[in-house]
Amino acid sequence: MIHKELLKTKLRQKSFEIGFDDLMICKPWAVREIKENFEKFLSSGFHGQMSWLEERKSWRCDPSKLWPEANSVFMLAQSYKPDYNPLEVPNRKDIGQISVYAQNKDYHNVIKKKLKQLARWFISTGGGEVKVFVDTAPLPEKPLGQASGLGWQGKHTNLVSKKLGNWFFLGAILSTVELPVDTLGKNHCGSCRACLDICPTKAFPEPYKLDARRCISYLTIEHKGPVDKRLRSKLGNRIYGCDDCLAVCPWNKFAASARENMYSSREDLKTPELKELVTLSDKQFREKFSGSPIKRIGRNRFVRNVLYAIGNSGDKKLAEFVAPLCSDEDGAVSDAAAWALESLDMSWRKG
Repeated sequence: MIHKELLKTKLRQKSFEIGFDDLMICKPWAVREIKENFEKFLSSGFHGQMSWLEERKSWRCDPSKLWPEANSVFMLAQSYKPDYNPLEVPNRKDIGQISVYAQNKDYHNVIKKKLKQLARWFISTGGGEVKVFVDTAPLPEKPLGQASGLGWQGKHTNLVSKKLGNWFFLGAILSTVELPVDTLGKNHCGSCRACLDICPTKAFPEPYKLDARRCISYLTIEHKGPVDKRLRSKLGNRIYGCDDCLAVCPWNKFAASARENMYSSREDLKTPELKELVTLSDKQFREKFSGSPIKRIGRNRFVRNVLYAIGNSGDKKLAEFVAPLCSDEDGAVSDAAAWALESLDMSWRKG
């Protein structure tokens, strides 16, 4: 049987060969202390419409209950750092902003394939059983990432790494094989509050706490139906997600750009024109976003977001593309269209 320290070294080497940028290890029960904070998050209603967060709550607070036979958690990181600063995207009224992670292939599919490849290698080399996870099970990836030493949860609640900044995806492999663990990630945020101050909707009631109901990523991706009118103007031209709190983090300056080509931005999604997106039919939407994480929210929610962006653009030339949608079959779309026209001071064209 291969020595455990050597097996861990080989595991890390193999993960880099496959395309991951870091790998650290912790115990499945290393995050039991998160239960109190998670329950406060839920009781405050900060999760909004994400009722699935309440399901299997005990698993989310203690991964050892998800799979009692597991003795190790391999936490893996893969960078998707863009080769440009999203905060420096030209301030054009006619384009929409799509979160960097969604400008090409769905990371779930990319990472899961790599995790399975690594898992097969590990079984053949070290034995035991494994299970792989990519943001699709009640597993607290970010607390596990901190427990393993990948990084620390910053004031914006995302994981930050001295090596990778905060532009990275997480994957996890649970194994019945016991390997040496790494040291808990130490917080290096200091007095910095750039991520808190830049948030357009003030979604952080205090450092390290997020009210998802005000988060633009939540509002444009998870929230169903019309968005609160008080928040619509704060969405700006963000039509899928928001990168502000990530992009402003000073630790990003130490990170190299992503190695994975599938995360390279598609040119048509880097600075997409609002007039082309708002007219998409359901079929056109599914074709355009095939293989993209954007496809998950469906045409109606996406067009709703585009209409809010048009309303915020102040560009009256876009009104002609909005007017037909005032009678859209989807209530959230027709409501957003009416709001956009009113915001453009062109409501007289509705008739």
